[in-house]
Amino acid sequence: MQAYVLLSCVSGYEKEIISELKAIPTVVEVNGIWGKYDIFVKISSMELLGIEKTIEKIRSIKQITASDTMHVIYGEGGSVDELDKG
Repeated sequence: MQAYVLLSCVSGYEKEIISELKAIPTVVEVNGIWGKYDIFVKISSMELLGIEKTIEKIRSIKQITASDTMHVIYGEGGSVDELDKG
C-alpha cells in the first residue's frame, strides 16, 4: 500500500523535519516543495495499519502545522498498477 502526504510547517524547520521523516522506515521518499505545502512524503507499507501509524507519527511532529493525506487507489490504471504487472 502507498500513500502520499503533503505537509506545511513552521518556516525554517523544513530541513529538520525532512531529516526526522527520513528516519521513519515506511517513508520511502521525502522532498521539500514550493507552494501551498512545504514537504512531500511518500509512504509505503504492506498493511494499512502501517500507513496509519506512520501518518500518526508524522502528524505528531511539533513543527508541522497542516497535512493532507492521499491514499493510492489500485486498479485505476496509474504507474503503481503498472508495477504490479511486472
